[in-house]
Amino acid sequence: MALVESSSFLTLHYRLMGPNGDVVVNTFAQQPATLSMGQGQLSPALEACLLGMAEGSQATHELPAGQAFGPRNPDLVQWVAGRLLRELSDPDTAYHPGDVVQFPAPDGGASYAGVVQQVRDDGAVLMDFNHPLAGQPVRFEVQLIGVLN
Repeated sequence: MALVESSSFLTLHYRLMGPNGDVVVNTFAQQPATLSMGQGQLSPALEACLLGMAEGSQATHELPAGQAFGPRNPDLVQWVAGRLLRELSDPDTAYHPGDVVQFPAPDGGASYAGVVQQVRDDGAVLMDFNHPLAGQPVRFEVQLIGVLN
């Protein structure tokens, strides 16, 4: 039976829940997820939970506050000028607290997301670029379907 290694390719179902039991990701009701260990598809702490698991096994991991996605970083809460938002997206987009906004990375190859916290009358938007579960305890439930080493 194959065990998860740091370079394994996995097929799995998983559920990720926040501190109040709120489900952030749940693949159990849909197609299983596939991922390559060490490629950043899961946080390093979540990948560490998978290491050594046997194909066909199930596990639940409780990670303490900040372990899964790091501590909250107040420097990642920033005002973004309305002018910049209009340049990067549809100029007619209206932003509201709680909206998730995708931004292109400076290298143009990837993107990153932020959550709108406030919108000023001048169009500037206060964005939180922390992971939504940063600084929070996390429950990680896993059913490991397949392991390729």
